[in-house]
Amino acid sequence: MPLPTLLAPPAPLHVDTTPDHVAIIMDGNGRWARERHLPRTFGHRAGMKAVREVVEGAIEAGVKVLSLFAFSQENWQRPPAEVSALMQLLEEYIARETSELAGRGVRVRVLGDLQRLSPTAAAAVAHVVERTADNDRLVLNLFISYGGRAELVEAARRVARDVVEGRLSADAIDEDAIGARLYTAGCPDPDLLIRTSGEQRISNFLLWQLAYTELVISPVLWPEFGRQQLFDALREYQRRDRRFGRVPA
Repeated sequence: MPLPTLLAPPAPLHVDTTPDHVAIIMDGNGRWARERHLPRTFGHRAGMKAVREVVEGAIEAGVKVLSLFAFSQENWQRPPAEVSALMQLLEEYIARETSELAGRGVRVRVLGDLQRLSPTAAAAVAHVVERTADNDRLVLNLFISYGGRAELVEAARRVARDVVEGRLSADAIDEDAIGARLYTAGCPDPDLLIRTSGEQRISNFLLWQLAYTELVISPVLWPEFGRQQLFDALREYQRRDRRFGRVPA
């Protein structure tokens, strides 16, 4: 009787080629709920567990910046009940996880058009940002009420104001000048973008910053995405040859 075939163990993660900045489009909450004949809000709640798993995995792997696309500007057009539930989940996540994030050395930044948040959601955001401001083990960027085109428009407005008010000359406008006026100023561009649920688009996320980012599309729905799936994506990244438009010497 032949012996069963053993699966090869996964390739190890190499610390020296771990991406510094990993961005994730967290997609598939609604589909996960629909497959189980549940309301969409159940999918969003299930996705909160995946956030914790990925944060813990990023710390373990040595990632320095983790950016999660949590709520787009377009999401405001969803049914009011779903938007309200998402805002409540944001407040719940912050209330539940702030102490844990602070204890693990995670610095939380919340990026987007935050003026559209409700007063209670805005207060929760301000609390977690202030509570974790001095941490440096992992930067966790939460993109809320965010759109890539809107970010570029706002950066252009800031450049224009600085030129008009004499703080910047027109001849000095370059990539660095624009990058310094983006929400992500001070953060390196993502090395790796992961999109879950198998969809193959970037959905108006970090349009400027993703210029040379490696893309990994995972078929796994976000509520089922965990540490192992993150490590699989990191291993795929480590197999890539990043040339940034150049050719090998």
